[in-house]
Amino acid sequence: KTFRPKRKFEPGTQRFELHKRAQASLNSGVDLKAAVQLPSGEDQNDWVAVHVVDFFNRINLIYGTICEFCTERTCPVMSGGPKYEYRWQDDMKYKKPTALPAPQYMNLLMDWIEVQINNEDIFPTSVGVPFPKNFLQICKKILCRLFRVFVHVYIHHFDRIILMGAEAHVNTCYKHFYYFVTELNLIDRKELEPL
Repeated sequence: KTFRPKRKFEPGTQRFELHKRAQASLNSGVDLKAAVQLPSGEDQNDWVAVHVVDFFNRINLIYGTICEFCTERTCPVMSGGPKYEYRWQDDMKYKKPTALPAPQYMNLLMDWIEVQINNEDIFPTSVGVPFPKNFLQICKKILCRLFRVFVHVYIHHFDRIILMGAEAHVNTCYKHFYYFVTELNLIDRKELEPL
């Protein structure tokens, strides 16, 4: 129900090549701290766009593996333990930050991100079409909200991740995400405190 098809990059485009380069460096056993650095001569917005889409795909898949255990009964509040509660706001239906059960929050979040990354005005796929001036701000918000998925999964559902034998994959994905957002200063340090 919460799984979404991957957004793909068109073969032959610069973003497809950046995506391949990022994947190759991750699969080669290279130091993740080095793998997230902007390649020389590449556009930062392209690099961020490729990673945002990739992180959305991966984190959505991670949540999809535990979503049957994340119910309104088990997770009546979207939180990261007793100290952190996340409220949903989208300036449309939820104009004020609203407390929601975790699965409802996750569905709204994944739908919202999917709309953003599929919007050609925000994530243009044609060569030569510029990114909007507020592109990095939009990406920061997406990444901040994706981080909350990690927080919830680690604090409330990591036992399930372990039972599936997926902890190495989740940990690697989280490390990649963490190194990327800190390398490019895309999430406020205060937001990263729960993990």
